[in-house]
Amino acid sequence: MRVNHTGEIAAQALYEGQALVARSPVTRALLHKAAREETDHLAWCETRLRELESRPSLLNPLWYAGSFAIGALAAAFGDRTSLGFVVETERQVEGHLDSHLARLPARDLRSRAIVEAMRQDEQSHGNAAQAAGAAHIPAPARELMRHTARVMTRTAYYL
Repeated sequence: MRVNHTGEIAAQALYEGQALVARSPVTRALLHKAAREETDHLAWCETRLRELESRPSLLNPLWYAGSFAIGALAAAFGDRTSLGFVVETERQVEGHLDSHLARLPARDLRSRAIVEAMRQDEQSHGNAAQAAGAAHIPAPARELMRHTARVMTRTAYYL
């Protein structure tokens, strides 16, 4: 659950960074809406961490700052590219959440419900960005995103 919490910190920062640089008010509104929903996910994960007597990642301030900068950079390439970044981010997050669901114990219904609800919202964010005119993100950028996420999730697991 710590990794999911960190992912929500990063997602919130990505969307806020993108919204800051977005050119269109429509794109900015879509990004702010997604960021608000990520705040809900963050609260769910924080509550579950406490229930599990665990803690958030010690590196969350670093993840927030880095993700905000990445979001702003993605948006600097234009709204369509920024929306494409949302689509790819959410696609990768869905994969992570699917793998998490596969590893969660069947009896941990509370964590499973949280992850399922988050997965549905993430899918909705990606679909909304696609419908708003997202550009396709090139393979090298997608791979860099995947690598960056892997470093964050593996580090957050321990720290």
